Amino acid sequence: MLGWQRWLGLGAALGVICAFIPEAIEPKRAEPELSSPLGRLAEAQLPAAPVEPDFSGLDLLRLDLHDERVTSPLPNGQTAELTLEPQLQRATLSVMKRYALPEAGAVLMDARTGNLLVYASQVRQGDPFDVNLKAEAPAASIFKIVTAASLLETPSLNAQTEQCYRGGGQRRIRADDLREDPNRDHVCASMASAFGRSLNVVFARLAQRYLSPRGLTETATAFGFGAPTPFDVPSEAPSIDLPSDPLEFARAAAGFWHTTLSPLGAVSIAQTVADGGLMLRPRIVRALYSGAHADWQANAEPVRVRRALPEAHAHELTKMMRETVASGSAAKSFRDPSGKPYLGEVSVAGKTGTLTRNEQNRFYTWFVGFAPADHPEVAISALVVNTPVWRLKAPQLARDVLRAYFAKQGTPGVTAP
Repeated sequence: MLGWQRWLGLGAALGVICAFIPEAIEPKRAEPELSSPLGRLAEAQLPAAPVEPDFSGLDLLRLDLHDERVTSPLPNGQTAELTLEPQLQRATLSVMKRYALPEAGAVLMDARTGNLLVYASQVRQGDPFDVNLKAEAPAASIFKIVTAASLLETPSLNAQTEQCYRGGGQRRIRADDLREDPNRDHVCASMASAFGRSLNVVFARLAQRYLSPRGLTETATAFGFGAPTPFDVPSEAPSIDLPSDPLEFARAAAGFWHTTLSPLGAVSIAQTVADGGLMLRPRIVRALYSGAHADWQANAEPVRVRRALPEAHAHELTKMMRETVASGSAAKSFRDPSGKPYLGEVSVAGKTGTLTRNEQNRFYTWFVGFAPADHPEVAISALVVNTPVWRLKAPQLARDVLRAYFAKQGTPGVTAP
């Protein structure tokens, strides 16, 4: 009898213990692992964005510019008040019209809030469409931002890492250009210098040595490739299809085809680097009105989409992007004929891109970036598609949009375009 009572008491005690520690007897499921630290950063989403009203039918080609605000009519009779700045919008459209750009898009974003300040699109021939939402243009060397971010995952690489090279012209990369040969590789450049000057062979060699199609695609996904950019109206997804062939993969990593981008997606990339790796949701609708009555107003707080890359890597990317305007491929565009900077003491971080579809006579030029480089206020993207008769390049369009912004801010030495 005594033994039976002893076992009964022991069972009751075990029941009490198990009630307080259920996890001790329930096996945990293994968490799935991603292939890289950057992938884990992209997967760790920040708090979900608040639910916003339906903006169905909002046409961003139908803008009404008033003295103090910009609006657009909705099919249901409401009016959308936009975040755009009328003065800056007029200045940008004026530049596009002045140079009769065949096809162009420009987006200026407040890098601190995600609010769009300029949203300008121009198509001079054929059916009109919103250039800023269309991901038809090749990403070209803008993709070097993604490649550089992926390379920075290798601990030994940074903006000052040097790579020696030979060959590798601006228009093509041959297999022989990628073969390391100390006897022939007599020219060396840091990653920052190669980025600023858009040295394709340097990035092709580094990508071939350190990256894989899977890893680079994962980085591109973190930057928004492969999915529509979160926005108030539907947009085309920037595309990516990296080849497995080693030579073609190296070319793609340097910006030769296999990726497309929209100006909306491009400004999001620039803002992400400007914000230390945090991607914000672009926003263009500030409020909805029925007559004079406000039906809805956007929350003033920025909406964080995700962390796309570590803050330290964003700082290294900024060093590279500063080279583009300081001494690289956009240096001439940001200086007048006498060599004086159009933006005075304002430093700009950016990246240019150029690629041609000869059979269609479409000459794509890009500029994406942010300013001031040390304390970013605005992020910008500009795309200009020229015909064989060139009108203006994207870095020049972006420069004039930034001139309008900083002149409006009263920045010393900056005049409006």
